[in-house]
Amino acid sequence: MATLAQTLAEHAHQTSFRDLSPKVVHEAKRRVLDSIGCALGAWTSRPASVTRALAQSVAIPKGASLLGSRHRTTPDLAAFSNGALVRYLDFNDTYLSREPAHPSDNIPAALAVGQACGARGHEIITAIALGYELQCRLCDAASLRAHGWDHVVYGAFSTALLASKLYQLSVEQTVHALGIAGVCNFATRQTRTGQLADWKACAFSNAARNGVFAAALAREGLTGPHEIFEGPKGLFNMVTGPFELRWASDPDDWMIRRTYVKFWPAEYHSQSAIDAALQLRPEIGDPDRIESIRIESFEAAVSIIGSEPEKWRPTSRETADHSMGYCVAVALLDGEVTQNSFSDAKIHDTRVLDLLDRIRIVETDECNAGYPDGIPNKLIVRLQDGRELTRLVRYPRGHAGNPMTDAEVIAKFRAQAAGVVSDATAQRIVDLALSLDELADVTPLLEFEPA
Repeated sequence: MATLAQTLAEHAHQTSFRDLSPKVVHEAKRRVLDSIGCALGAWTSRPASVTRALAQSVAIPKGASLLGSRHRTTPDLAAFSNGALVRYLDFNDTYLSREPAHPSDNIPAALAVGQACGARGHEIITAIALGYELQCRLCDAASLRAHGWDHVVYGAFSTALLASKLYQLSVEQTVHALGIAGVCNFATRQTRTGQLADWKACAFSNAARNGVFAAALAREGLTGPHEIFEGPKGLFNMVTGPFELRWASDPDDWMIRRTYVKFWPAEYHSQSAIDAALQLRPEIGDPDRIESIRIESFEAAVSIIGSEPEKWRPTSRETADHSMGYCVAVALLDGEVTQNSFSDAKIHDTRVLDLLDRIRIVETDECNAGYPDGIPNKLIVRLQDGRELTRLVRYPRGHAGNPMTDAEVIAKFRAQAAGVVSDATAQRIVDLALSLDELADVTPLLEFEPA
């Protein structure tokens, strides 16, 4: 009986661009544009400067570009640095199921390997679809979070699979790549616990670095551990228990269509709470009139962004954007949630902290029943005059059940690009990303001059 790794390798080997519907292709192009925008928004961050400096120390003339430069390095280092930029702001796309994930974290790996091996744009889109498919199907199959492990474990498998496709590995070589990537990338969820650090931006890109490296090793003939899922010390027995994995059944069934573009730069479980807060704000008027706020939510949100004491007194932007209470407080006070909402000054703003102290988050059966189809968060705002205002949002803007338009995705990109690249360069990136399937070479999309 074929192992799961064998089955996945055969799926990847058999998949071609013709298997993707126009809707799937268009969604992949939107996600590439959105990911580059997220990277531009993180351009001056510490993870950007640290990972960029590390990758610049290795030069490979025909390698992969560091985003926004003509420096070429190894594909694994490019995936690491570019991926850290995409992830830093917590603004890239999301998928929620038994395990949450940010599947566009696969895109920097696909672009890096695709560029280095001379793949055409439509081949890179195919690889991106494969990465989304495997990561999201794994998230549907079993939780890692419940066992203390991080979602990036699945990212090592998905990036190894997409890199194997771009490297044109055989089925046997792809099985070895999955074995190598899987056996050495079990990451704990301490990355997302307590006060969060710079590493949160790098956790998936490190898994991607190792997934790309695993495929490169398999390409050179290195063999990997067998039965990475079913073996006595494999994923099933050590972490998740056995599961079966579904796969796309028709050209429209690819998982990328079920993922969500973020409308606000905050952890995804808070998006509907932010949406509800902004809807209620005109009715509330002066936030000083608020006596208390009860946020009714679901287990994943309460556990991840609503329970730890650090989320009530964040000391870093990483912790603040993973605090639902903080995000709601800022939304009510400022009428928006942007990158500036997580500045040091805002994190220590006494008005924000005072309102945060009036917020309580509770898990309810009603909200649990609505997840993960939606992300139901209900705000119950009690005013000092005794009135209560209530708003429940299940599908915030950007969710697959309430998707952003192309114009909104482009506007989001332009907002991130402003001040980092010129308007002309921003327009060129938009044009190239949205015609990715027609490009013979992705280099022009990656190599541009910052302003």
